[in-house]
Parts: sequence; C-alpha cells; structure tokens
Amino acid sequence: RSIDNSTFFVRLGQRIIHILTTMTRSGAAYEIDMRLRPSGNSGMLVSSIAGFAKYQRESAWTWEHQALVRARVVAGDRQLTEAFNALRQEILCRSRDKASLAVDVQEMREKMRTHLGRATKDGKFSLKQGAGGIVDIEFMVQFAVLAWSHQYPTLARWSDTIRILESLAQNGLFTEQQSAELSIRGTQITIAKSCRGSGRFTVARTQGKSRHTVAAVI
Repeated sequence: RSIDNSTFFVRLGQRIIHILTTMTRSGAAYEIDMRLRPSGNSGMLVSSIAGFAKYQRESAWTWEHQALVRARVVAGDRQLTEAFNALRQEILCRSRDKASLAVDVQEMREKMRTHLGRATKDGKFSLKQGAGGIVDIEFMVQFAVLAWSHQYPTLARWSDTIRILESLAQNGLFTEQQSAELSIRGTQITIAKSCRGSGRFTVARTQGKSRHTVAAVI
C-alpha cells in the first residue's frame, strides 16, 4: 500500500529514533530528546526544508540558533544538503544585538545548570554540565558565532568547537593562546569523561606550531 511522503518520513524518523535509543547490555547508542524539535511536543517529527526555514527565520529561540551552530548534515540528498547549509549560514550570519544575545545565552545556561549541573550520582563533579565544563566552553563558542558571524562569515563554516575556536583566533577575535587553551581544556575534559570508570588516567600534551595533541594513557 502506497503512503504519502510525510507519513513515510515520519515513520522512518520513528524507526531511526527507536534504533538509536534501544537499551542493550552495553547501553543505548544515543539519548534523543525530541521535545527539543521545533515547536516542542506539538511540532512535527519531520518537516520540509521550507517549513524548517520559516521556523528558523520567524519563530526560533536563541537557544535553537545555538543548536544550529552544532548542526550538520551527515547523510542525504545533495540538493537538500545544499539548501540546509545555505539556510544555516544565513541564520548564523544575522546581525544580532550582542547585549540581548548575551542575556539569552546566559539565561539558558543557568537553566541548564539548575537542572543538569548537579554532581553525578556518586557525588563527583559533572565534567559535561559542571561550571567550567564542556557545555560552558560550547556556550562561549556558540555566543561568539552568533555575535560575530555577520562580520566574519567563516565562523559559521564549521560545526565543531575546536575548528570554530581556531577560526576565532584566525579572525583576531580570540588570541592564539585563548583558542589553544580552550581547545585543550575541552579535549582533556572529553577524554576524562570517556575514561571514567576505566581506571586511572593521565593526560599528556604536546604543542606544535598550530596544532595540539592530547593523549590519554590508561
């Protein structure tokens, strides 16, 4: 029995979510919160590129534009990919009032810290959500992209924190030292987070001309 495109892709999305979140003996592959989609629980699971563009241009909150900084296409139609990338560039490169943007970003970070920044169940500091952790670095970088991309469009090229930090230094918005230290800090925290429960570890750092290598020794 034939079905329309909308129904097909909704069912496909549901199937993908089910596969990624199924709990196995090794745990789930990903934690997916579909409440964070456009319009929340009342929004469609799958939208057209035109509908997504309208939402981003007219209704999206600042935190949703922050999420767009991290967004990237991983698979799919070439024309759709190009349309999404063009829309992403357009939205991120909008001129924004920096003072209002700072308030929005800070308020969202405080909300997250209130709900997610608690110590872990065993009483340890949360490497991801704790003060000075991964999310604080990501929020700093996302603010920078939203604040300055209209002047420096290359900031919106990448979706990963490390290369955005490099772009900020290349454009003179961060010093090379600031960019390098934040990159190293974020990488060390990520390694520490992945090594928890695996025993003791140390972090070794070597610094080249513009690249930094961080290695975990278990």
